[in-house]
Amino acid sequence: MQTAAQAFVAARDFLLRARSDQAGAHAQFSWPRPETFNWALDYFDPMARGNASVALDIVEEDGREARYSFDDMHQRSQRMASFLRAQGVRRGDRMMLMLPNCVQLWDTMLAAIKLGAVMIPATTLLTSDDLADRIARAGVAHIVATPQDAAKFEALAPTAMQTVRGRFATGPCAGWTDLQEAGQASAEFTPNGATAANDPLLLYFTSGTTSKPKLVQHTHISYPIGHLSTMYWIGLRPGDLHWNISSPGWAKHAWSCFFAPWNAGAGAFVFNQARFNAAAALTAAARCGVTTLCAPPTVWRLFIQQDLKAYAVQFRELVGAGEPLNPEIIARVQAAWGITIRDGYGQTETCCMIGNAPGQAVTPGAMGRPLPGWRIELLDPHGKPAQEGEVCVALDHRPVGLMPGYAGDAQKTAQVMHDGFYHTGDVAQRHADGTFTFVGRIDDVFKASDYRISPFELESALIAHPAVAEAAVVPSPDPVRLAVPKAFIACRAGFEPGRELALDVLRHAREHLAPYKRVRRIEFAELPKTISGKIRRVELRTAELNRAPADARRPGEFWEDDFPELRG
Repeated sequence: MQTAAQAFVAARDFLLRARSDQAGAHAQFSWPRPETFNWALDYFDPMARGNASVALDIVEEDGREARYSFDDMHQRSQRMASFLRAQGVRRGDRMMLMLPNCVQLWDTMLAAIKLGAVMIPATTLLTSDDLADRIARAGVAHIVATPQDAAKFEALAPTAMQTVRGRFATGPCAGWTDLQEAGQASAEFTPNGATAANDPLLLYFTSGTTSKPKLVQHTHISYPIGHLSTMYWIGLRPGDLHWNISSPGWAKHAWSCFFAPWNAGAGAFVFNQARFNAAAALTAAARCGVTTLCAPPTVWRLFIQQDLKAYAVQFRELVGAGEPLNPEIIARVQAAWGITIRDGYGQTETCCMIGNAPGQAVTPGAMGRPLPGWRIELLDPHGKPAQEGEVCVALDHRPVGLMPGYAGDAQKTAQVMHDGFYHTGDVAQRHADGTFTFVGRIDDVFKASDYRISPFELESALIAHPAVAEAAVVPSPDPVRLAVPKAFIACRAGFEPGRELALDVLRHAREHLAPYKRVRRIEFAELPKTISGKIRRVELRTAELNRAPADARRPGEFWEDDFPELRG
């Protein structure tokens, strides 16, 4: 009989062999479903001991570089686990990790898994109110932060910190335990018992694009094993150096800065910048030999403003996630590097569940096919299969990479898991070749003149204009059509918002969109975003619906009606 670790490695090896056959992989793959499993102890440590390959490469903006082998990370995490246990961290304790991309983040994550502590990753951008809310809602027992960010917690009211027993900093900080002392702890760590597969491992607060952040719970298998599908989608191979441009604190960081690359035996690359600079990022990737890259559309939009051919990159695989990739971005990168960016789709609640796998023909704008281990249905509002409908995950063969639910909220869990499906809240179209194309969040899709409008499709057309860096389309009230598409636009560097540019953008929209989809109003503005960088269309939509009087122009706003040239 296979051990849990052997079953995991067998499933991993199958996907590594089947990377060019998505249909075959989907048909033959089955999830390991162990009753006990500790990814760090059962898989990572045996893989890492004596392994001199690069596990983590952290490069700073000033050129400093720190490389750690898999064996280094094994030894460091053993000492960290011993140290934290000696400081009172116990199985089931909830630990908030508010760290930047520093080696202590990876040390602590591995150690927390070994200890059975429950990690709550948190971005360093959180405000005091955010922190107080998260500590209370999650019942945080321990906090790990930098000395600089420790001050944010010290500023909280004592009542907000009443559940907190342990405070750990990455350096000297009054009143906080210095994690550097872990270097003196024993490297002989022995767990105090087996880890149940369904024990909680991670709690993630969602990005809150449409509502108050929810608390997503993942287990010792849902992310560690579930991210085999993410590894497959990226196309990772042993020995790769993978760069996932994502901030700690968000699920995507665990996706591809931790589980997916280390599942494959690949290294994780980090380039720390105070402010993102596309030219410096590409230079670092070329110099350090990054072979696979995952970046959100926001970053890809900045990359394509560079002369991509000028960078001697060594990329083999390029992927995008977080939001759908616009076809214009894919085309520009293909023209420069001869590599197609492959889109993928998932949520904080899941691992990667739909994607364009390596070697598959990519339809520009399509997010791909269901990945191995995932059965996806599109359902209409009545729960019936449809060619366009809500993306839903079948639960009759429940994917390992799906959350068990929202922590402490049975009602919210029941709202998304019912009638045999997990309901994502996203709408997609299915095509004859089996690929899916993202349409939008259910809340974002709207009707204009009784036609259904997908903001993503219109936004894709708009960013093909050379002046448009980002666009967000929402319904704007109209007395005749009830609503018309309006685009909020952020300009690329070197372009000035104004009447002339507005006319050119509206003309561009007319040329590239069917009449019923035409963007009829635009407003040059800074787009509101979540702290994870996603556009908050709900904020724009609410402001547009509440505007008064209805026909007043805001600064930077232009309507088709303002241009005689566009009449008729």
